[in-house]
Amino acid sequence: MADTDASAVEEETTEQVVTPEAALKNKINADVLQNIPVTISVEVGRTSLKIRDLMRLTQGSVVELDRLAGEPLDLLVNNTLVAQGEVVLVNERYGVRLTSVVPAADRVKNL
Repeated sequence: MADTDASAVEEETTEQVVTPEAALKNKINADVLQNIPVTISVEVGRTSLKIRDLMRLTQGSVVELDRLAGEPLDLLVNNTLVAQGEVVLVNERYGVRLTSVVPAADRVKNL
């Protein structure tokens, strides 16, 4: 009899009732979340320099990056990789055409 009572209690506690108030609260939270500003940046490549080399940089200096020409660029949101793409021109401005997007589940893990 004790086993039956325990399973009945367990079933009762796992049920979730969504009240109209809770649904409204979730909607408000989603609205708030969608209005949070984020910083999007595009990374062409990276390199490491010693401070003496950094101090020697002048106009016209070339800094070699760790990527080959034609490799996809990284699209970062708040410094988290979310996609890769290629540079395009949109009305005389640069843009990025996404060629691959990190799955949402992986993006959430990296937050």
